[in-house]
Parts: sequence; structure tokens; C-alpha cells
Amino acid sequence: MRIGELLGSGRSADVYALDDEWVLRHYRDGMDATHEWMVMSYLGAHGFPVPRLGPRDAETPPCDLVLQRLTGPTMLESLLAGEVSAADAAAVLAGLLAELHTVPARLSPDPEDRILHLDLHPDNVMLTDRGPVVIDWSNTREGVPAADRAMTSLILAQAAVDPGFPAPADARALLDELLPHFSASGGIPAHHLTEAVAHRAADPATGPQEVALIDRAASLIVDLTA
Repeated sequence: MRIGELLGSGRSADVYALDDEWVLRHYRDGMDATHEWMVMSYLGAHGFPVPRLGPRDAETPPCDLVLQRLTGPTMLESLLAGEVSAADAAAVLAGLLAELHTVPARLSPDPEDRILHLDLHPDNVMLTDRGPVVIDWSNTREGVPAADRAMTSLILAQAAVDPGFPAPADARALLDELLPHFSASGGIPAHHLTEAVAHRAADPATGPQEVALIDRAASLIVDLTA
């Protein structure tokens, strides 16, 4: 496998070109991506829009994933460029979560549990010519859909109250448009928002400045859903 140019870097992983069809996602800390691969494979088989998966065998390092090379901007890039409205982006995000939560849990015997993304925000949605595709499944687990709605809302609320975010007003507008969709799907029970706050605060990838804004972000959600 010949690794090509670095295409992008996130908080925990780098993405390299392999060729025109495939990319390599490499976790810098050596995190085992096997679970992520299995969840994406399962979702793909159920028709949910995830990148196609390349081969994974005994010779594949546990920290690597070979994924379909996607063409198109992220939803965040399109929002910041004014190419997508907050209302349209909210409808897409809500629709993706609703579709995801129709997929039965892969492992849990609880009939209420579903596959959760737990990091679904505009920078993790690629707008391709075949429609939106959800990327970065490193936080995925199984549970009730309200946990996913709470986490997505909290992430957007943090951006909305963060003066260092490139466009906090755009994040607030998106949150304002998204919460009514979530209310129609069952809302965000208080204990799930509390769990999301604790999870974000304990996440090593969450910086000190972000941690300092979590309570304010949670309060914004409470105010907007009251």
C-alpha cells in the first residue's frame, strides 16, 4: 500500500490519499479502529450513507481504516460559504439522525437501543454528488436515540457560545432550526443532556476552553427547549 499526500487532520486522526478511489484514515494514538469498521460495515449493509470500506485483514494495522475517497465539501464548509442555509442543514442533520435511529442495534439485546454516532455535526457530514455521507464513527456506540440528539445539540451549542469559533451566530442559527426537529422526534430529556455534558467534559479531545463552555452551552439548550 503506497500512502500518498496528507488530505486532512482531525483531533485524533490523519487522512492520506491512497489513489483516486481510496484514502487511509490513521489514528495517531494507535486507537483500534476495528469496532468502527464493523459498525460502518453494518450500517452500509442497512443502506445508511457511510463511506464504502476498503479491505481489512490480518495485515491491516489496527489503527488504520481504508475508506472511500469522497468528493465534495463538508456541511460546515457549505454553511460558512453561504451555500447551504441553516434551515436546510438542520433538516439534513435531523433526517440523518432519524434514519440512523431506524437501524437496530448490532449487539445490544435491548429493543430500544440503536446505533449512535455521538459526534454528528456539520464537519462530519460530506455533501457529495450522491447526497450527504456521514464520516468519523470513532465515538459510535449503542443506546437510545435521545443520547445522540443531546450530543449533537451540545456540540452546536458549544460552538454558538464560543467566541473563538469562526461563526458562532451561524451555529446558533443552526441550533435554533434543529431543536424543533428534535422535539418532534422525542426531544432531549434532561438526563441525556447531563450525560452528554459529562461525556464531553471527560473526552481527552475536548480542550480546556471547550470544557469551560460546556455548562453555558447546556444552559442554552435548556433555555431554547423550555
